[in-house]
Amino acid sequence: MKYHQIDRNLFIKNRKNFMAQMKPSSLAVFNSNDIYPISADSTMPFQQHRDIFYLSGVDQEESILVLFPDCPKEKHREILFLKETNEHIAIWEGEKLTKEAALKTSGIKTVYWLQDMEKVMFELMTQCDTVYINTNEHYRASVETETREDRFTKWLTNKYPAHSVAKSNPILQRLRSVKDQIELDLIQRACDITEKGFRRVLNFVKPDVWEYNIEAEFMHEFLNNRSKGFAYTPIVGSGNNANVLHYIENNQQCKAGDLILLMLVQNMRITRVT
Repeated sequence: MKYHQIDRNLFIKNRKNFMAQMKPSSLAVFNSNDIYPISADSTMPFQQHRDIFYLSGVDQEESILVLFPDCPKEKHREILFLKETNEHIAIWEGEKLTKEAALKTSGIKTVYWLQDMEKVMFELMTQCDTVYINTNEHYRASVETETREDRFTKWLTNKYPAHSVAKSNPILQRLRSVKDQIELDLIQRACDITEKGFRRVLNFVKPDVWEYNIEAEFMHEFLNNRSKGFAYTPIVGSGNNANVLHYIENNQQCKAGDLILLMLVQNMRITRVT
């Protein structure tokens, strides 16, 4: 990974805080995002689900986090399910998390391969009364795509219809509105890198450069500082383009006297913990 590894104590505290607000005899499940196909064997770059990252630090597809604070077996109170890695996968896709690396990243001691998930979940579901599902509760959410989280929730509720269902999102919203010092330090680091990007661009901008040239200067500074790049699609609008609220084409030449609107911030995994 390009970015610096985040102190796992943040994720340990986040899980502890979340579990403290769960109902008695309840279990919560969090899934990674999908890797979305483009065509043939091409895919979009993977972006981890913010919630599983907030609680575990795991930045890998096909991962599942289970929290069960009242589980009779202590080792099953925090569980990670991961895609099993091997040499073939390492050659074709790059190195994946081993069980040891997952512990170092998340602080979770119990790690199973994904192929064991249904067997382990059957045991856990016989020991709990309520299941917390993770749904998108944002007031502007309008998503047509069925996510991996959606598919898992459908599978879980169909297979275990007798269990009560609760929502994890209200707990997460309350927790994530208050920042830990580790998060504040990360936010400051992201601000510092963004400042470097702006100072670089101030020395670069002149008449006849293109909007995408300015975008490239920011990206250069961000990646050189071990950021993951832009936290969201950057806006570099010159002249009349600055009047477009969500202008993202960034393909016009900047003329002398133009106002240039810049709206961007670097992604140092801050969007994963805010």
